[in-house]
Amino acid sequence: MTTVQGSSVDNAGSLLTRLRQFVTAHRFFDILPILILVVVLVVLALFIPNFFNSRNIVNVFVQASTLGLMAIGMTVVMISGGIDLSIPSVMALSAIFGAMHLRDGGSIFVSCLIMLTVGIIAGSINGFAVAYLKMIPFVVTLAMMTIASGAAIWVTNSVSVPVFDEVFFDLILARIADIPRPIIIMVIMALIATLVVRRTLFGRWLYAVGVNVRAARASGVPTNLVIFLTYVISGAFAGLTAIILSARLGSASANMGNDGVVLDIVSSAVVGGVSIYGGIGSPLGAVMGAIFITVISNSMNMMQISFFTGLIIKGVVIIAFVAFDSLRKQ
Repeated sequence: MTTVQGSSVDNAGSLLTRLRQFVTAHRFFDILPILILVVVLVVLALFIPNFFNSRNIVNVFVQASTLGLMAIGMTVVMISGGIDLSIPSVMALSAIFGAMHLRDGGSIFVSCLIMLTVGIIAGSINGFAVAYLKMIPFVVTLAMMTIASGAAIWVTNSVSVPVFDEVFFDLILARIADIPRPIIIMVIMALIATLVVRRTLFGRWLYAVGVNVRAARASGVPTNLVIFLTYVISGAFAGLTAIILSARLGSASANMGNDGVVLDIVSSAVVGGVSIYGGIGSPLGAVMGAIFITVISNSMNMMQISFFTGLIIKGVVIIAFVAFDSLRKQ
């Protein structure tokens, strides 16, 4: 009996070892988001024929654009070994201040600048607390999420701030070669961010900090500055998202940054191959993950699956990818 149990344990250990070797040797995670997206699209083609009409596909990519931009900001932070839970709330607060200025007759340029500035200020506070005060990223960004959400509700009294400027809508939502501008912005920012993290000195520092912050510091990497900048970048992407989403919705409100958005952002990054342990991932992969999450949400709506069931599915997806991530790390 003991021999049989020992044999079973050995077999299980051998299987686990082979799985780890496969994940490492075949760079499984580099192509996993694409493989899963293809599988999901095939399933949708079989069960939801109307999913692939051009109008719905464009709608999916437009929805994915805002999620993708926030996922890029989250990716930069996660590569460094941190996390930013405040992105949606900061995005909502940024949109509110910008929309209020636009509503009161302010210029489009200044309104957009306000949104970016609010996001960068919030990101700077997060970055300073994490990098220089050595506070825990989860706690700091959770507190910032609460502050931004409370401020958004307080400023608006839970009432949406309308935006009526048609020039603003045309500027942000116009089509170029029949492609909506938000999609183009997402693609351009994903490519730029990927080039920065892959091809620049800052990118090398970023991955070094995520792999081992102490070793990076010993090698002369300005770890505090790198960590600080990751949160500034995250805040900037929250502000950029605020510009696009306020134009899409024609208003700004505290509900833009509800708790479910955080789950979608983290899901996008994790599905896109970003490691929760730091040091692995790319913005382009996170954007692919955002498209995948948006496709899932859109398809569940078309199949009339409840919102809460969707939360369960997204939670299971995160657990599955974290499990693969743990195998890769081991």
